[in-house]
Amino acid sequence: MRVGFLGPEASFTHNAAKTAFPQEELVPFHSIPACIKGVEFGEVDLGVVPIENTIEGSVNTTVDYLFHQTTIPVGGEIVLPIYQQFMVAKSNQQDWQQTTRILSHPQALAQSQEFIRMYFPNARLEATPSTAYAASFVADHPEQKMAAIAPKKSAETYELAVVGENIQDVASNQTRFWILGAEDVHLPLAIENQKMTIAVTMPNNMPGALHKALSVFSWREIDLSKIESRPLKTTLGEYFFLIDINIQQPRPLIDYALEELRLMGGTVKVFGNYNVHLIEGV
Repeated sequence: MRVGFLGPEASFTHNAAKTAFPQEELVPFHSIPACIKGVEFGEVDLGVVPIENTIEGSVNTTVDYLFHQTTIPVGGEIVLPIYQQFMVAKSNQQDWQQTTRILSHPQALAQSQEFIRMYFPNARLEATPSTAYAASFVADHPEQKMAAIAPKKSAETYELAVVGENIQDVASNQTRFWILGAEDVHLPLAIENQKMTIAVTMPNNMPGALHKALSVFSWREIDLSKIESRPLKTTLGEYFFLIDINIQQPRPLIDYALEELRLMGGTVKVFGNYNVHLIEGV
């Protein structure tokens, strides 16, 4: 089986994919949309992409693409503790505080703001497609005074020196990754929870639309672990609601709630009904 992931090698997504699929062929993609399209077009059987981070919230690129442009199911979720490392070329290890450019994925840059503010308030921050891409770029340009924020595995893979360890703003930083391409994915990992993720769109100009949508879950005592609004990309003020449901009630009860939403004139898109797996940080 071929499993796509947001690459290159040694990115956080690669670490998650390698832990979940240790015996499968892993295929890197340069961006989240490219990885999802790889699943759509049959280049890979499954895809692993980030969906949410403790500090920065949802990965909007993933959410919006899955809502607007595809019907690929979510078959599983991996939760990975995230530890950000500040790394430079080994030739710059002694004068690393002279760094003028810091490269990383936008989420990693946002997760490390306190460290950057303390040591590099004037450095230029540059977004890259992934953390591993940033590490690879820094390794390829040792003559420049720049650094990458990436996982420890990236430093090992691209032979960089870690000069700032665990620089993320929050110690309990985690990222959720979705496995795309099958409705039910079995992993060699312990199951922590079972969830369903849906997107709900209510009729325009309905008074109390969100309250009415949530009430179908409330009176049935269905536990929701996440509620978020995202623009419909039609006109200003129109949104869909992204909702995570903890599967603790019988499935027919949840189905009745979704049917009630539809009877109120809402539309419901089910991203998936999946198991949640927690793995150790790498």
